[in-house]
Amino acid sequence: MKIDDLEQMDSEDLRGLTSNERRKFLKMGLAVTGLYLGGTVLSLTSVKNAGAAGVVPEDGQYPYSPHYSMVIRERLCIDCERCKNACVKTNHVPAYGFRTTILEKRRSLGGGKHETIFMPVLCNHCNRPPCVRVCPTTATYKDEKTGIVVMNPPRCIGCKTCMTACPYNARYFKEETRAVDKCDFCFNSRLSKGESTTACVEACPADVRVFGDLADNKSRVYQLVHAPETMVWVLRPETGAVPNVFYINS
Repeated sequence: MKIDDLEQMDSEDLRGLTSNERRKFLKMGLAVTGLYLGGTVLSLTSVKNAGAAGVVPEDGQYPYSPHYSMVIRERLCIDCERCKNACVKTNHVPAYGFRTTILEKRRSLGGGKHETIFMPVLCNHCNRPPCVRVCPTTATYKDEKTGIVVMNPPRCIGCKTCMTACPYNARYFKEETRAVDKCDFCFNSRLSKGESTTACVEACPADVRVFGDLADNKSRVYQLVHAPETMVWVLRPETGAVPNVFYINS
């Protein structure tokens, strides 16, 4: 899956922000370092600032235990698609469906040269998920213990309202079950059976994806997200969904 060429947008291009957004971030003392995907991905200079913006929860403010999250070390992705293949095999994803995929970002380096960056994407398991809010039958809901956004297929009536509400295009309609399907951090296929991580994380040869408990300050996801001066961003922060999938450059 490819994204439009981003030759005209470099790390200092803030044209995707509205005037009100600029003023808001300036008042909060934030340094906005980049916009991607036409302004839908916001990168901030440090996790402290990210916390102030509601991107990363402050210590002690994690509503779930464990508070499962994933960190994507974006620049390490080589687009080998082993994560996608592992997901398909583990979660019985049909050929027309997806639970995770990889986008491409292409930007100019000048002199006719370009840089291609691969961006893994999946359900963001938001703290305030729009999909859960709009579901008329509670077929999609947040697990009370972990906060993972999961599906109950027998309750799904196939209205696809959740698909429309999802800011991340992370859902598809599964014909075999006549219900919407999506990533559940391998909750049903692995975590609930005693496994400690997801299939995509286990399959990745480049250590791109890191999964764990963000509420545990000894976990690797916590340490990556809270590393001093680490640039952390989430997809579409302007939606107010408060995702639990974080992107970093390191």
